[in-house]
Amino acid sequence: MPKEGQSGHEGFIHPLGESGLRADSPSILSLQGIQAGYGDFSVLWDISLEVAPGEIMGLLGGNGAGKTTLLNAIAGMIPLMKGAVYFLRGEISSLSTRKRVQLGITQIPEGRLLFSGLTVEQNLQMGAFIRKDKANFDSELDEIYYLFPVLAKRKNQLAGTLSGGEQQMCAIGRGLMARPRLLLIDELSLGLAPLIVDRILDALKRVHREREISMLVVEQDVQVGLELASRACVLENGRIVKVGRSMDLASDPEILRTYIGI
Repeated sequence: MPKEGQSGHEGFIHPLGESGLRADSPSILSLQGIQAGYGDFSVLWDISLEVAPGEIMGLLGGNGAGKTTLLNAIAGMIPLMKGAVYFLRGEISSLSTRKRVQLGITQIPEGRLLFSGLTVEQNLQMGAFIRKDKANFDSELDEIYYLFPVLAKRKNQLAGTLSGGEQQMCAIGRGLMARPRLLLIDELSLGLAPLIVDRILDALKRVHREREISMLVVEQDVQVGLELASRACVLENGRIVKVGRSMDLASDPEILRTYIGI
């Protein structure tokens, strides 16, 4: 992992230079009035949200709330209908997904989407494919194996033959090889056994502690999302209905009743 105080992106220069900067925003990610969807169909409405440097934010809500669509809009997978996305104080609304990855935004997609015909190690290597700086590549690969020891045992195994939990670990490892500043994780615990979820949560907490990476984590299991995140945002029908500290949301009667069944 980078030494304390290092992010792995020293000397970063935003491609927009000084144009489009929001000097009043301390956030690493700022969404301003986002409206987005697919074709002519809008899924998200007037989404405004700030993610601070080094913050883990949970993105909670039921099926069809718009959580995945929001991550896709941030990653540049779908165009905006209205609003703007700012990253590191520069507007990136018109940038391609590739450019956003190079800036430091990496998405771990729902369903993992590994290259099933490649080995675990080849999948991890693909995470660093568009990095201009390949320094410390081998040591960073070793760090992924240290973080997820089972991947070291499976490094020559085809990714498509891994268990669901192992695939999620590989997908996270692949994302970390891109040296992200902001990690977007879609449905972290989907289909995984509780023990595996706990191991992945521990690994992400360690990465966050050592690299100070900001994370936006989509999670349908509200208890899992609130355990990992310090703050969370609740989506319903494509709109933000609540934003607050995880400890406050965890005791909110409406959250307990609607999402946890208490």
